[in-house]
Amino acid sequence: MIARYGVQLEKGPFDRRTADFLWMMIFGSITLLVLSIIPIFQSYFLGISLVFMLVYVWSREFPNANINIYGLVTLKAFYLPWAMLALDVIFGSPIMQDLLGIIAGHLYYFLTVLHPLAGGKNILKTPKWTETGCKMEDRSSAGCPHSNPKRTRKEYRRGFQGKVPSA
Repeated sequence: MIARYGVQLEKGPFDRRTADFLWMMIFGSITLLVLSIIPIFQSYFLGISLVFMLVYVWSREFPNANINIYGLVTLKAFYLPWAMLALDVIFGSPIMQDLLGIIAGHLYYFLTVLHPLAGGKNILKTPKWTETGCKMEDRSSAGCPHSNPKRTRKEYRRGFQGKVPSA
């Protein structure tokens, strides 16, 4: 799920905005930690919640995409988090982690998209330290798009070629 929805967010609304994507993940993580302190929302593992947050934000950014669930039901992406929540209820899984992710995703989406569209101020601007951190040169492939040159198809197919002999 992270691979599908996270990548689509990175290539779609967050294209060339790596710092904003990083800030979304940091904000979501902090929000989930704070919410998990509340006794009714107490949860010790927040990985599922973070995935649900990503799915929620994705479903709001791509509301008209068609999603096929188990090859049985096709629905609009806008309803995906709720359909996944319903499936967890049907299968008997705990739903508190799902709800935490939906709450964190909605809080992020509301503060960054809905509130500014309604004429309000963007309360949740990406901090400068994330932007400068993403603009720093990085030799690894985990850096920002600006630090990694375009690779050719041939370079992608080339695997690990072994240890380079020292001179």
